[in-house]
Amino acid sequence: MAPRPKTRERIVQASLELFNAQGERSVTTNHIAAHLEISPGNLYYHFRNKQAIIAELFAQYETQVDRFLRLPKGRALTVDDKTFYLEALLAAMWHYRFLHRDLEHLLESDDELAERYRLFAQRCLTNAQAIYQGFVDAGILLMTPAQIEALTLNGWIIMTSWVRFLCTTRGPSADLSEEMLRRGIYQVLALESGYIAPQARAAVDAVFQRLYVPLGEVTGTSLQAEAAEA
Repeated sequence: MAPRPKTRERIVQASLELFNAQGERSVTTNHIAAHLEISPGNLYYHFRNKQAIIAELFAQYETQVDRFLRLPKGRALTVDDKTFYLEALLAAMWHYRFLHRDLEHLLESDDELAERYRLFAQRCLTNAQAIYQGFVDAGILLMTPAQIEALTLNGWIIMTSWVRFLCTTRGPSADLSEEMLRRGIYQVLALESGYIAPQARAAVDAVFQRLYVPLGEVTGTSLQAEAAEA
């Protein structure tokens, strides 16, 4: 039988589940303690406040992204690597989706977290540019350094704002699904469409098909039906 998780780990996991399900603003430390059937004092023994729990969760998210958003050592990139990066981004976004939903509020509420996020964003942009350059060097993408820079920034904007886009189109209390986030990853891939080398087109098109989610499933409406009514 696996050992029971320690109280600190249980607090972090329960907080993540509640933040993702209800939104960080709707969850208090008392809610977390009640969910775990522990006293608020027991929770405060491990975390002095909710901001400390959020900082712990961000550190986990940051570590997860840093672990995969890097060039492989000793070999050229392949189209399979493109699938790996996109699926890894999707997994991180889904697992820590509350961070993306409440990002501006979280950063405004915690100056230390805001500084950590700023450094994290700079690191992600630098690493993503290196990865795009790796795809150029491997003959998968045809891009200039200026195009790589622009694509990296546009991709970052989509990734960091996609959950909030979903909340504005479906309503702030709507349940999100992994498929809805998958369409956001597809949007990032779509930015590359005009830069794919001819010899890589077939393989990349297969990735497009794997990630595609109809927009109606994302927004909750049928665009074809709306066009017909118009």
